[in-house]
Amino acid sequence: MRRVIGLIAAAALLVPVVTACTSEAERSGIVVTTNILGDLTRAVVGDAVPVTVLMQAGADPHSFAISARQAADIERSALVVHNGLGLEEGIARHVQAAVAAGVPTLAVAERADPIQYTSDESAGQLDPHFWTDPRRVRMAVEAISAEVLAQVDGINAEAVQANTQRYLGELDELDRWMTDRFAAIAAERRQLVTDHHVFGYLAQRFGFRVIGAVIPSGTTLASPSASDLDDLATAIRTAGVPAIFADSAQPDRLSRVLAEHTGLQVQVVALHTESLTPPGGGAATYLEMARANTEAIARGLSGPTT
Repeated sequence: MRRVIGLIAAAALLVPVVTACTSEAERSGIVVTTNILGDLTRAVVGDAVPVTVLMQAGADPHSFAISARQAADIERSALVVHNGLGLEEGIARHVQAAVAAGVPTLAVAERADPIQYTSDESAGQLDPHFWTDPRRVRMAVEAISAEVLAQVDGINAEAVQANTQRYLGELDELDRWMTDRFAAIAAERRQLVTDHHVFGYLAQRFGFRVIGAVIPSGTTLASPSASDLDDLATAIRTAGVPAIFADSAQPDRLSRVLAEHTGLQVQVVALHTESLTPPGGGAATYLEMARANTEAIARGLSGPTT
């Protein structure tokens, strides 16, 4: 009897080990946090492996949250692709839990030669918004491709490599087109005011000056003070900036208040800065988003300054 009890106890101790091994062996598919990264990942893998994107079209990457089922999907995946550098504030703990559970993860922004914010509130912190520079998106795609090939078992490597090269060619074409489009803007007009600090990479790549942001932070979860808005209105008047660029997925009330406060004919122009749109919304893919934003910026900076 004692021997039977001992065998039962020993078997009970083995159950967690077997379950853990089975769970690891059954990991499959790729889970991606943001829809911009989801588009890049799908461009790389095609239909070679299922890709689950957590962030819905039009959502804010700083604040979106996930369900318990989606959290479980993260820990069952073969690879988690996330932006990193503090962008996905609402699900950071779930990504950290996946890392602790041994799930392979890729923090894409860390592999895209990140730069520091220059705004007073965020100065010294690394900027997660790398996707406004197509050259850095190229780095991101190369990193995603390499990690997929290294971590996802049984994937068609030739298909992934072919997809990657094709998409890199499209990014190179986009970069040339954006360069030409922005070159048509006079140097003294390449001045940006946005609803929050999201265009540091674009400014560095294409020779723009960031005058300021309505929310003087890299996150939409912050808020400006009255003195912040007064200072920015003065800067806009001094520089003669004709447009404030606001995320189309966020309320633009503060941007419009600021535009009126300047006393100039400053228009508020909607851009797709942090999220893709549903199909037909003007920015359903990264390539479509980049082209739409480029056109909107070029038109907005051609407006009146008085």
